Amino acid sequence: CSIPTSMAPTSSSASLPSESTLPSSPSPVYTANATTIRLGYQPTVVFAPIYVGIERGYFAEAGVNVALEPIQATQDAIVQLGAGNFEVAVAGANAGVFNALQRGLKFRIVAPVHSEKPPVSTPLVISAKRTGEIKSIADLKGKTIGIVAPGAAIEYWVAQALAKDNLTINDITLKAMPFPNMPAALEQGSLDAAVLTEPLVTINKDKGLLAVLSDDFINGFTATYVFMNQDWMDKNPEAALGFMKGYLHATRDLQGNYMNAEIAAIIEKYTKVPATVVQRAATSQYSADGTVPLQDLEALQAFFMQRGLLTYKEPLDLKGFVDSKLAGEAMQ
Repeated sequence: CSIPTSMAPTSSSASLPSESTLPSSPSPVYTANATTIRLGYQPTVVFAPIYVGIERGYFAEAGVNVALEPIQATQDAIVQLGAGNFEVAVAGANAGVFNALQRGLKFRIVAPVHSEKPPVSTPLVISAKRTGEIKSIADLKGKTIGIVAPGAAIEYWVAQALAKDNLTINDITLKAMPFPNMPAALEQGSLDAAVLTEPLVTINKDKGLLAVLSDDFINGFTATYVFMNQDWMDKNPEAALGFMKGYLHATRDLQGNYMNAEIAAIIEKYTKVPATVVQRAATSQYSADGTVPLQDLEALQAFFMQRGLLTYKEPLDLKGFVDSKLAGEAMQ
């Protein structure tokens, strides 16, 4: 859930953000005579399988180049995917994704990305100076909790955390702001708590600014996925399969207690977060077989429908939007 998104359905005429507002990306690693696949890039730790697949040559071995295209937010990746400007996107299954599927945007969910288990990599945090006042989740009743965007899967994270002490989202106020702004907002008191992603949690704990209130409210739930442009998949089956082979090869390197100096250095190259911090941060979990957990997608759809964030009233049959063939062929 480190890269949750929220966006409204859009037409295929969407334009790319201006270069002056985008993060810089590392020099691409290209292989001659390979198909280039454009993938929206945001420098977060959740993209670890993509970084590892590039740096260890797994995509190249499978006959594809992955060109990381800078984006301002992960919702841009889905917009550009639907517009045909990207072939692949990595994003959270947010309310906007479900609305876009219902509207008929041509993309498919082809693999899971990250899940979390205790200690989660997106915990509920408070200001370190308020630990005497806010001692449990129950103390958040009537308080303001920060999330990265309305309609993001982070809202589901908040709901699960609150349920531990028999609270609901109706018992608190949600306030959206970018992750990097949350520590200061907690320090200043405009937020009482926030769901914050690693490595920002570790960085700000080191500074003495934050304390973790809860990091065990999610266990094995998947909220981020690999999406592919459907038209491109149909026209380029070998390249689509090559991407999946490289991706799943990389996820096999990210199992169990996988974080080490080499992987941390790869993540540092793409995120600019010091490897020493990456090694101490709570890690995301990755599926090695590419099985999309349909039950998690259905849980998110039901949650957003209950929240009134979907533009339709009857649940979609999500099986029709999941393409498991690529992962199955790649595993073979």
